[in-house]
Amino acid sequence: MAIQRMEHVGIVVDDLAAAIEFFVELGLEPGGKGQVEGRWVDRIVGLDGVRAELAMLRAPDGHGEIELVKFHSPPTQTGDPHAPANAPGLRHLAFLVEDIDAVVAGLRERGTEPVGELERYEG
Repeated sequence: MAIQRMEHVGIVVDDLAAAIEFFVELGLEPGGKGQVEGRWVDRIVGLDGVRAELAMLRAPDGHGEIELVKFHSPPTQTGDPHAPANAPGLRHLAFLVEDIDAVVAGLRERGTEPVGELERYEG
């Protein structure tokens, strides 16, 4: 069996509106939004009493999507929001951009800082 394409990457967020705004400013295009709950969702994510909102954002070329999810229930177990790069869980997303310096400058204007140094891999 071979993978035919990447469908989407799921990211759980605390503030759905802020996360949507962040990724739209990076250049992703808003897709559908919705709410989910019920036994079928409980079975998929392995939790009981799930009630969540979600939003899909897609790359301009149409070849990748991000699913942002805000869980309203069950209560979230807090973890380390500054977990190191080798901790289990989603740790990075990679995007091809036209001007990385402009993207980083825009992120810094919003109060975001890179975790490490900016490196140009093989040019």
